[in-house]
Amino acid sequence: MLYGIRAVVLRYANVVGPRLRHGVIYDLLMKLRRDRTRLEVLGDGTQVRSYIYVDDAVDATMIAYERAGEGFSAFNVASEDWITVRDVVQIILRELGIENIEVVYRSIMHGVGWPGDIKRIALRIDRLKALGFKPSMNSEEAVAKTVKALALEFEHG
Repeated sequence: MLYGIRAVVLRYANVVGPRLRHGVIYDLLMKLRRDRTRLEVLGDGTQVRSYIYVDDAVDATMIAYERAGEGFSAFNVASEDWITVRDVVQIILRELGIENIEVVYRSIMHGVGWPGDIKRIALRIDRLKALGFKPSMNSEEAVAKTVKALALEFEHG
């Protein structure tokens, strides 16, 4: 161990949950608060992401901190699966009970939503799982639970 320093680096996927105030879920919910007849989505909807619920992200952080070896260690913190932005849209509409809506996908440059966007972010968590981490929910469950929590927050101000 160089200079007696222990370092643990964590690369997080999309961490979601209550009080979320950025990212595709929040942005789509804000658009739906303004207009429940038409939803514009950045990108072609085929962008792939992993969504991890905040409680699982905290558990992963603690496990990495407590169980990583000496020296330098790097871990991805994500769920074990990936879903598309189209999947996220469908989860949101389902959880909010919205059926009759026009969904418009607006893509630029190879299907992404904005310059610098990445088409596929699919983190593997094998190294973290080897330390004993297992997410309690998959990406769909994390998104659905987040949508429910945010809908309640918006409703109650």
